[in-house]
Amino acid sequence: MAGTLRVPRSRGAFSGLLLLLLGLWGGLIPFVGPYVDFAYTPDKAWVYTSDRLWLAIAPAVATGLGGLILLLSANRVVAMFGAWIAALGGAWFVVGGPVSALWTENGASATGSPVGDEAKQVAEQLAFFYGLGALIVFFAALALGRLAVVAVRDARLAEEQAAVPPHETAYPKSTPPDGIPPEPARPVGETQPLPRRYARRPEPDSAAPQHGDRMVAPYQSNPRTPGM
Repeated sequence: MAGTLRVPRSRGAFSGLLLLLLGLWGGLIPFVGPYVDFAYTPDKAWVYTSDRLWLAIAPAVATGLGGLILLLSANRVVAMFGAWIAALGGAWFVVGGPVSALWTENGASATGSPVGDEAKQVAEQLAFFYGLGALIVFFAALALGRLAVVAVRDARLAEEQAAVPPHETAYPKSTPPDGIPPEPARPVGETQPLPRRYARRPEPDSAAPQHGDRMVAPYQSNPRTPGM
């Protein structure tokens, strides 16, 4: 049914908000992480490279855009499209590093190397790419699952909208005084009779004599007038 395409915005709001925040994290952490010594090489703040564009900024933009669509859309198809965009961005966070070895000269990953000791390097790998991508895919899949299910409430609302013709729009209801039944709603286009005190009085017959008027007989010639 076409009516089931509309969903409450709250259906994907939670996942959309988290995806938007994760997208912001993935796009900013390579540039601000060096401030707290949490970075990949080159470990300097606000250093832009083409590898960071393809491996961090691009999937972050896709994730944030998908989360924003999920957060604002009330259409089931559009919201699912946003979830798919976010899922692709999260998947690229996971596989982008290994795939980048195809365009590097030495065959190494273009993400660079994490800095710090072993425990810190594991945390950086999870926070920058693998764990971040897994979280994005999880919340995108959660949103897709919620949007794919047509709830009983959605089906009931769609049936009610289909049962009411679009031209039968009722006037706004007003609250009547106590003891007086409410007046039934009238369809648009139907004339409502005027109250009795505003009813138009019948117009007087123009042929009948009016009060204060004198009837004037038509002119007739006198047959006794001399010379006739």
